[in-house]
Amino acid sequence: MASASDLKLGKKLNEGKTKQIFELLDEPGHVLVQSKDQITAGNAARKDQMDGKAAIANKTTSCVFQLLQTAGIKTAFVRQQSETAFVASHCDMIPIEWVCRRIATGSFLKRNPGVKEGYRFSPLKMEMFYKDDANNDPQWSEEQILAADLEPAGLAIGRCEVDIMNKSTVAIFEVLEKAWATQNCTLVDMKIEFGVNVATKEIVLADVIDNDSWRLWPAGDRSQQKDKQVYRDLKEVTPEAMQMVKRNFEWVSERVKLLLEPHTVGRVVVLMGSTSDMSHCERISKACSYYGISCDLRVTSAHKGPDETLRIKAEYEGDGVPTVFVAVAGRSNGLGPVMSGNTVYPVINCPPVTPDWGAQDVWSSLRMPTGLGCSTVLTPDAAAQHAAQILGLTNHLVWARLRASMLNTWISLKQADKKLQHCSL
Repeated sequence: MASASDLKLGKKLNEGKTKQIFELLDEPGHVLVQSKDQITAGNAARKDQMDGKAAIANKTTSCVFQLLQTAGIKTAFVRQQSETAFVASHCDMIPIEWVCRRIATGSFLKRNPGVKEGYRFSPLKMEMFYKDDANNDPQWSEEQILAADLEPAGLAIGRCEVDIMNKSTVAIFEVLEKAWATQNCTLVDMKIEFGVNVATKEIVLADVIDNDSWRLWPAGDRSQQKDKQVYRDLKEVTPEAMQMVKRNFEWVSERVKLLLEPHTVGRVVVLMGSTSDMSHCERISKACSYYGISCDLRVTSAHKGPDETLRIKAEYEGDGVPTVFVAVAGRSNGLGPVMSGNTVYPVINCPPVTPDWGAQDVWSSLRMPTGLGCSTVLTPDAAAQHAAQILGLTNHLVWARLRASMLNTWISLKQADKKLQHCSL
């Protein structure tokens, strides 16, 4: 790994309690985010040095942002540069902390007396706080954010932008919640910040997400908490106590690497009745790759070679890899029904509908005998998405791509509506 000294640093753009931001002279539009060994609580009312914290925080942040980017969520993160620093797109930060809660605990209980600790929010509870250390980061409503007339990097923060950040916060939380669940660890709550990319004027997830940003309870047990709350709860800061805090931070930084690995591996097997359907099947394969799913293409006919069709089925059942079969057969579709009647694995019909007899042929995929459960979709992209939804039930990385895709579709519609309204005016 390179070091920060390999880069030509410009002026210091900002310095916070736990990091410094430097411009990069050789990479216009990018900055270096350098972590510090300082740990704080209560807006720095308590602060201490913790040797190695910068490396631990940087490692955690880099892994988290890599996970989110792989899913398809837009972030400022570019690359990890060194043990204690990463390169990011230059952003003008929006001075709002977005807090997302799954379980009621901490300051929420103080502000909402009567709510019992452990109350589970479904849907997630959203809160916003204006970044103002002098006033202890007061809680703001959406209306206050809109009334503030914020314009980071020249982008006016209006209803569209607030809605985008709100929806994005929920999606980001859910992706990380799903990922931490693979480690039998509950993501209790989390705070994040957004910035406006000064070059593209896009709102992106920025700042950092490290062990200062969330509460993590292994096995859902608060007594095992591994986050910064352990430091906040210290009655006395001693060397022994700081070693305990550091061990918790190291525990998180080691396990966060595992979030980048699939908990289970699945695949899609496309069975085509003829190579004349190859282009249709290749579109399914390409769409599968978008979700990070491997895809095998095979040729077999349930009408002309049922024994070979069932042999191929047994080949994929025999290695124990979770599999979704997609049957591509035109005219009379015997492939999907035969597969569905002889395997417990999911089967999806995706017939290549032709303009001549397609409307009639599709009934052979829709009208199934009793005891067959294969579904039917008519476009290759939809077949791949349906397969991804099945495999995503046990693969958090596939699930994350689906969740991010849903978010990005929503954002594109929101922005299109804003543009249309602006043009109408």
